[in-house]
Amino acid sequence: MCGIGGFCSFHKDYTLQPDECYDTLNHIHQILSHRGPDAHGTYLTSHAGLSHARLSVIDLKGGRQPMLRTTDGHTCAIVYNGELYNTHELRQDLILRGSRLETSSDTEVILQGYLEYGSDFVTRLNGIFAFVIWDEAANRLLLYRDRSGIKPLFYSLQNDELLFASEIKGILVCPGMTARIGRQGLNEIFSIGPARTSGCGVFQGIDELLPGHFAIYDTNGFRQHCYWKLESHSHEDSYQTTVEKTSALVLDSIRRQMVSDVPICTFLSGGIDSSLVSAVCAAELKKKGERLRTFSFDFVGNEQNFQANSFQPSQDRPYVEQMVSFLNSDHQYLLCDTREQADYLKQSVDAHDLPAMADVDSSLLYFCSQVHKSHKVTLTGECADEIFGGYPWFHKEECFLAHTFPWTMDLKPRQMLLKDDFLEYLNMEEYVNARYEESVSETPRLESDSPQERRRREISYLNQRWFMQTLLNRMDRTSMFSGLEARVPFADHRILEYVWNVPWEMKAKNGVAKALLRQCGRDYLPNEIRHRRKSPYPKTYDTGYEALMARRVRNLLEDSQAPVLQFLDRKKTERFLDAPSDYGNPWYGQLMAGPQLLAYIWQINYWMKKYKITIV
Repeated sequence: MCGIGGFCSFHKDYTLQPDECYDTLNHIHQILSHRGPDAHGTYLTSHAGLSHARLSVIDLKGGRQPMLRTTDGHTCAIVYNGELYNTHELRQDLILRGSRLETSSDTEVILQGYLEYGSDFVTRLNGIFAFVIWDEAANRLLLYRDRSGIKPLFYSLQNDELLFASEIKGILVCPGMTARIGRQGLNEIFSIGPARTSGCGVFQGIDELLPGHFAIYDTNGFRQHCYWKLESHSHEDSYQTTVEKTSALVLDSIRRQMVSDVPICTFLSGGIDSSLVSAVCAAELKKKGERLRTFSFDFVGNEQNFQANSFQPSQDRPYVEQMVSFLNSDHQYLLCDTREQADYLKQSVDAHDLPAMADVDSSLLYFCSQVHKSHKVTLTGECADEIFGGYPWFHKEECFLAHTFPWTMDLKPRQMLLKDDFLEYLNMEEYVNARYEESVSETPRLESDSPQERRRREISYLNQRWFMQTLLNRMDRTSMFSGLEARVPFADHRILEYVWNVPWEMKAKNGVAKALLRQCGRDYLPNEIRHRRKSPYPKTYDTGYEALMARRVRNLLEDSQAPVLQFLDRKKTERFLDAPSDYGNPWYGQLMAGPQLLAYIWQINYWMKKYKITIV
């Protein structure tokens, strides 16, 4: 993967001040260098500047960027962050049409495809990507983002100048930019976070290109175009045919995403999602006489401290051991201790440019940093629960009756530490309800749906639009902060399109969560793995972590300069620290309870200081 950034203006001639412009492009590269530590490049023309930080995975020598190509006097330049999984097919088509390709890089395929077909070429791409093309002849800049929103791309329009970057920090480093937050941004942090409204960059004046969209910036202004979205239609396939088609799509996606000129590995939790990905990868590598490398994650002392509950019914390790033996993989257990988990909270903010999923994020960041020591590319089981209906809220009656986000059913845990006047200013309920109603109204409808199926479709859409985006964002930032490329085969748009219309009675046949996916794994997995109850990403059960975070928040209360104090009610916070009654009640998702609330508050304070946030 890579980091991209740059600027564009039709009211400036950048070549009149090249030193200043190259300085900005180099600053963008430097601040995004974690995404691409292998190489960097810049390109400057009269109305545009492009910056690229490269992580070399495909065509290590020939894929340097920015890449320029000229066809019939038509010159274009590209900066690209991503990976294509249908490069071979696209390459053959372009060659048949007379294109002369000079490298084996997928970057060149995209650029040549644009020159051949125009802006709609993006509909032919299967992959994870965010890229920007400067079209010199047409005098326009084009920005693209993949269908599922796996790769990020932020932008800001400032005084007739468009700034863009893979991460917000790449925009903030540009001259004249400051970190400002208004009421909307504060609601995103306190009312919605760690989720984020689609397209919202939280910082005032910064937005994110929507998934499945491209944008054109020219003398007529900035315009977004939707090139892909989910569509609802009747499902006509039998159950057996549905299983066969789903299996074919899943297996094809995993195999395609194994393409790499460097060794790959997988994350293995012992659940069906990561186990199926690992099993297919292991089988493909075995054909070539190679052995799959796998990694699993846990916390120091969890064997002694683990407490089974409805969200986490079992520990991962026994199932991981079974899969390692079954696959004969080269496996490494990675452990994170309390101090590492807490200390990486800072880096988690640095990676996201925002408060994130507290220690659920910081621990994965630590694990990715360890995997990066030996690998550049990994495949994960992310997104299967959102697509196949694996979360508890797909099944619980209260989620059907509650017209709100099912992963945050109650706002009280978010409110209990905040000042009354700040809560009145935020009006959390109004903001959250507005975001919820907007998303529900966008759900692709089908007239023939029963009321129950209609509601399931709404919940599924909310999961893909919100919860999946949060986890994809988490995976991108934690992996890329370490220079590790994480691929997510289940997020292939072909799987999303097909499974979206599969009726619930097929997805959860006989009341079994993710029954359809379990059937897909019948030829690749032991029955114990296929039928294992869902257990999410591990969390620490060490009470020492709670105590550590409580001490850090107490220290904030004693620091008169701590910016978060303008929002916190001292008495409420002290009472909570003295008697943490909600430590076991998640306020976001399945894992984020009391200790994570304290970590999140601590992250907000660090974020406001680090980014010198101005409240407007």
